[in-house]
Amino acid sequence: QVQLVESGGGLVQAGGSLTLSCEASGRVFAINIMGWYRQAPGKEREWVAWITRGGSTNIADSVKDRFTIATDSTPNTYTAYLRMNNLKPEDTAVYYCTVPVPGSEDFWGQGTQVTVSS
Repeated sequence: QVQLVESGGGLVQAGGSLTLSCEASGRVFAINIMGWYRQAPGKEREWVAWITRGGSTNIADSVKDRFTIATDSTPNTYTAYLRMNNLKPEDTAVYYCTVPVPGSEDFWGQGTQVTVSS
């Protein structure tokens, strides 16, 4: 089992920045990929970014010029960060952290709200 806890969301003005954190605990040694999704009101959940344990990243075209993803680890935790710059009102959403599990149910965090005011 892996437990995911997101933090760092909040209210920010357009053009501002936020860094979201997702701390994984439990069987962190088994994590190969961590990712971020977001879901805006009335819309489907959309993928934002992935990062592998080896450091390879993939970021959605819609945000790749403004968002970056990184990780950090301790012996018992593994944390993914989503740095969001030049935020726009359309970035307003609940941001979710995930650890995919091939052949099984993915792990998801509880989500953190990001609200960008114009």
